[in-house]
Amino acid sequence: MAMQLTSEQQAMLDGAQGEVMAKVMRSLVMYGETFGAEKMVPVTSKYGHTVISFGIGVMKPVYDLYDQLIAAGALPKQQFSADPLPLDKNVPSNLLQDIIFKGIMYSQQKRYEEQLKKFGIMDGDAYTCACYLDEVGNRPQKGEVLSWAESSAVVYANSVLGARCNRNSGMIELMGSIAGCVPYFGLLTDDGRRADWVVEVRTEKRPEAQLLGSAVGMKVMEQVPYIKGLDRWLGTELNDENCAYLKDFGAATASNGAVGLYHIENLTPEAKEQGEGLIREGAKVYVIDDAELERVKAGYPCVWKDLGAKPKLCFIGCPHLTKGQLKDWTDKIEAALKKNGLEKVTVPTVMTAPPAIAREYANSWDGARLEKTGVILSYICPLMYMNNPLSGKMPVITCSNKLRTYTTARYYTEDEILGMITGGVR
Repeated sequence: MAMQLTSEQQAMLDGAQGEVMAKVMRSLVMYGETFGAEKMVPVTSKYGHTVISFGIGVMKPVYDLYDQLIAAGALPKQQFSADPLPLDKNVPSNLLQDIIFKGIMYSQQKRYEEQLKKFGIMDGDAYTCACYLDEVGNRPQKGEVLSWAESSAVVYANSVLGARCNRNSGMIELMGSIAGCVPYFGLLTDDGRRADWVVEVRTEKRPEAQLLGSAVGMKVMEQVPYIKGLDRWLGTELNDENCAYLKDFGAATASNGAVGLYHIENLTPEAKEQGEGLIREGAKVYVIDDAELERVKAGYPCVWKDLGAKPKLCFIGCPHLTKGQLKDWTDKIEAALKKNGLEKVTVPTVMTAPPAIAREYANSWDGARLEKTGVILSYICPLMYMNNPLSGKMPVITCSNKLRTYTTARYYTEDEILGMITGGVR
């Protein structure tokens, strides 16, 4: 093989730890060589993360492979978190949807969750796409090398935390954690983290995170943007509010494009340290003003059969919401309902958050206020709810550009969503 391996890595490839581990290493080597990697580097983060959280029936061969790994003792060297679970009895569904969810789509769910326990999942609260939040406990440190695949978590870890991770597949991320090493290329390298684009934000108000992220993602695709002008609206500190904004912004860049890393001038760690030295010579320039954001939003397709249909469900929280975002939404919904002379939301609404945050919030005074509005608080993955024929036919609205991109849900800004679910006019 062209890749230069350490003696330990070569021994693993040659079968010193058994045939299954040899296949794991060979898969990583082939993956790395595809992208021109010349070596492996150790995975140094304390915890891993798996993007596969769902026991969907059509992926039965994957779970059969997991059984082989477990039987051979080829287990991750780290504990890990996982993406959100697909089922929650508290989320609105009819009898037919329940039959499809439990009997057909997620027929392997119980089996898979048992496999995750054997692999070493952190705990029952570790199911969230926002694993880096303090309440979850999987927050990588600057410079740590990860083996993750969840796109919104990868872009957050790279950009906001300064960790290093490529956009891997669900199986490759697991194999990297099992072998304890990953191929050295792309966003793991200094050169791969340099910016190919300069994005100049020239809006007259703070841009919607999900909309700005969508515009950036669709323009730069898989390349790295260096964003100027956003610090005018966010400042220069990575406080809780800004981190929540960047969580949503990054998820949109990663789903509407394929961004794995962005730099924001005067705010994100590498941009603060290196400044414009991160920008490649000849980098392209993209100017975003209010008119450009309106153009991007107006270009979103809507695949509802009836474009004028009344929404039957609203999802808020993809990626999962922070505690601060839950509080902010509670305040806004309560105030809007009071203004409109209503007590409960007019569209069934589900807000999603990591299990630990959702449970703590539900048991708080603010959680009681949210419950009174009729909003359902859940740990579910909205994508997993939407990805079936019955849900796909429903007129569902959301302020998540990730959910819009991957499903039939229709995107509206947060202010538009607020008006629609509290009796305002669309």
